[in-house]
Amino acid sequence: MENFERILVVISFITSFFGVFVLNGIIIAVPSIGAEFGMNNVVQNWIPTLFVFVVTMATLPSGQISSKFGSKKSYIIGNILLVLGFFISCIAFSSETFLFSRIVQGLGVGLSNVAEMTILVLAISKENRGKALGIIVAGVYLGTSLSPVICGFLVQNLGWRSIFYFSIPFMVICILLMMFKIEGEWKTSKNDRIDIIGAILYVCGIFFFIYGFTDLISFIGKIFVVIGTILLILFGVYELRQMTPVFKVGLLKNKSFSLYNIAGLCGFFSVMALSTIFNYYFQYVKGWDPQLTGLILLVSPIIMSITAPNAGRLSDRIHPQKIASIGMVITAVALLILVFLDPNTPIYVIVIAMALQALGMGLFSSPNMNAIVSAVPQEYAPHASAAQLTIRAIGQTMSLGLMTLVFSWIMGNLILATEHAGMITQASGIICAVCALACIIAVVCSLYGMKLEGDFTLNA
Repeated sequence: MENFERILVVISFITSFFGVFVLNGIIIAVPSIGAEFGMNNVVQNWIPTLFVFVVTMATLPSGQISSKFGSKKSYIIGNILLVLGFFISCIAFSSETFLFSRIVQGLGVGLSNVAEMTILVLAISKENRGKALGIIVAGVYLGTSLSPVICGFLVQNLGWRSIFYFSIPFMVICILLMMFKIEGEWKTSKNDRIDIIGAILYVCGIFFFIYGFTDLISFIGKIFVVIGTILLILFGVYELRQMTPVFKVGLLKNKSFSLYNIAGLCGFFSVMALSTIFNYYFQYVKGWDPQLTGLILLVSPIIMSITAPNAGRLSDRIHPQKIASIGMVITAVALLILVFLDPNTPIYVIVIAMALQALGMGLFSSPNMNAIVSAVPQEYAPHASAAQLTIRAIGQTMSLGLMTLVFSWIMGNLILATEHAGMITQASGIICAVCALACIIAVVCSLYGMKLEGDFTLNA
C-alpha cells in the first residue's frame, strides 16, 4: 500500500474500532446504567437497540449526502456529531437524556460510516481492496474484543460515564487526521439534487417497521410493521421514478448484488444479539461482575480480529462468497449449540460456541463486504457502500429487536435479575434458534448469488 492508503486505513480502523466500542462497551454498562436511572428490562434493552436503530435510518440517506457534498466532509461532520453524542452521555442526568445521546451518536456513525466506506472503495487500489476491507473489519472485531475488557474495567472502577470520556480523544484525532492528512473530496454526484421525499419515505418506513418489530406481540406493533412495509414499498416505487434517487433501486436488478446483501442481512442478524445474551448470562445467571464478564467475552472478538484480515486477503484470490458460505455454516453450528443454553450449561461448552461463532463471522464478514462492493461499477460506490452498511445495520437492529421482543414475551416488564435466570436462558435459546435459521438462509443466498454471477470478475 502507498503511504496515503496506509493513513486512510489507519483512520478507518480507529473509526471502526470506536463505532463498535461504544455499542459493545455499553452492553457491559447496561446493568449499571439501568440501575442508576431505574430502567425496566424493556427500556434497558433499548440502550443498544436505539443506537443501531438510528444508524439504520441514517445510513441510506447518508450515501446521497456523501456523494453530493463530499465523502471527506461527511466523514468529518459525522464524527463531530459522534463526539457531541459522547459529551451528552457524559452529562446525562436521566434515562431520556441518555437515550437522546444515543440518537445523536447513531446519526454521527450513520453519516461517517458511509463516507469512510466510499473513500476506501474509491481511493484504495483494486488489488488492495480486499486486504483493506479485511483490516477495517478487524478493527470492528478488535473493538468488539477489547470493549468488554476496557469497558468492564472502566465501569467497575470509574463508572459507566468514563466509557465516553475515554472515547472522545480518539475520535478527535481521527477528525484532525482526515482534515489535514487526507486530500480530496470524492464527490461522485455533486450536481444531483437531494431526494428529500425519498429520504423521508425511507426513514419513516424503517422507523415503523423496526419499532413495530420490537413490539410484535402487541396489536400496535403489528400495525406499525404493516405501515412500515407499505412505506418501504412506496419508497422503492418512488425511487424508480427519480433521476437522482437517494438509493439507486435499479442496482437491485443485479441479482448477485441483491442476494449478497440478503446474505449480509441474515449474517449480521444472526450474531448481533449474542453479545447481549452472553452478557446477561454471565452477569445475571452466573452472577459475575462486569470486569470478569468482559474478560470471558474476549474469546469471540479476538478470534474474529485474527480471522477477518486473512479472509479479506483470501477474498482477493478466491470467490468471496465461497469463504462467506463456509463461515455461515460454522456460525449456524455455534448457534445450534446455544439453543440448549440453561443455568447449568458448563462454561467450556459456551466458550466452544463463542469460538465457533467467532471463526464463522470472521470468515463471513470481509468476503461478503468485498463481494457486495465489487458487484457494481465504481461510480455507484456510494450507493453500494450505503446499501451494504444499511443492510448490516438493519440486520443488527432486527437482531436486537428480536431480543427485545422475545424477552418482553417471556419476562413481561420484569427487571432482569438473578432470580429470573430460567426465563433469561429460555429467551436466549429461542433467539439462537431463530438466528441459526437466518444463517442457513445466508448460505443459500451466497451460493445462489455466486451461481447467477457466472464468472466473477474480482474487484470490478
